[in-house]
Amino acid sequence: MNKISIIGAGMTGATAAHWLAERELADIVLVDIVEGLPQGKSLDMAEAMPIVGKDVELVGSNDYAATKGSDIIVITAGLPRKPGMSRDDLLTANAEIVGKAATETLKYSPDAIYIVLTNPLDTMTYLALKKSGFPRARVIGQAGVLDSGRMRAFIALETGISPENIHTTVLGGHGDEMVPLVRYSNIAGVPLAYFLTDEQIAQIVARTRDAGAEIVRYLKTGSAYYAPGAAACRMAQAIIKNTHEIYPAAVYLQGEYGLRDICFGVPVILGKNGVERIIELDLNEAERAALMRSADSIRSTMAHLRY
Repeated sequence: MNKISIIGAGMTGATAAHWLAERELADIVLVDIVEGLPQGKSLDMAEAMPIVGKDVELVGSNDYAATKGSDIIVITAGLPRKPGMSRDDLLTANAEIVGKAATETLKYSPDAIYIVLTNPLDTMTYLALKKSGFPRARVIGQAGVLDSGRMRAFIALETGISPENIHTTVLGGHGDEMVPLVRYSNIAGVPLAYFLTDEQIAQIVARTRDAGAEIVRYLKTGSAYYAPGAAACRMAQAIIKNTHEIYPAAVYLQGEYGLRDICFGVPVILGKNGVERIIELDLNEAERAALMRSADSIRSTMAHLRY
């Protein structure tokens, strides 16, 4: 059985563990600094396995040694957003948390693939890459799967068509300047404009960019966790099962899309080695300009990073 360790047993980490366990993809370790939290949540899920007819081992620990021999390390640890906060506001506190998670897990799982969820996502992925020293194929930020899923949900709500028929592509940084690519999105292969007005499409694009903040405004004391957890699970599944599925994800760029030394959301093929290939889409002038604005936003956050 494969092994996946999740660093952070808060709502996102525990929900990711739940999605993973339900799919019987791997044995799961939950690690958190809060004593009793990962132990209690993992035991609760372990007791659910006979009920749902699944057989995976779930362990909770406050010690990184429990992660030894992991195939995938999912980093969700960090402070959540509160109303009025941007993802970038979390930089200083979360950089310390993610940096430690990367260096500690590296000791026990030198061959693992990292999936990073902590905000600000692109910058934290960059930090995990630098701290681990791993090749770029093995450090992946989860954002595009989530953002594309949200866009699919909003299109489904607007059209009444099943989200199973809806395909979307959201690139760029995981923030207000993300780039939902309408031209590369469709419903069963048919352009969105066949089903939606320009005004409806513009509203969906705007809501996709604001989706995380919308949930924060509702919850008031935390941020989203069901969809982020499911997105992390979907990426882990593609890696574990070596499916070679195409997803948008934050990866380190070395000239692709004209960008260097930045972790940024682009389409990738995921398989057993992590990122098997980066796909460069043919962007028009407006799309490329939007992508560059998003990159500039990420670089402004990276400028404050210390590691």
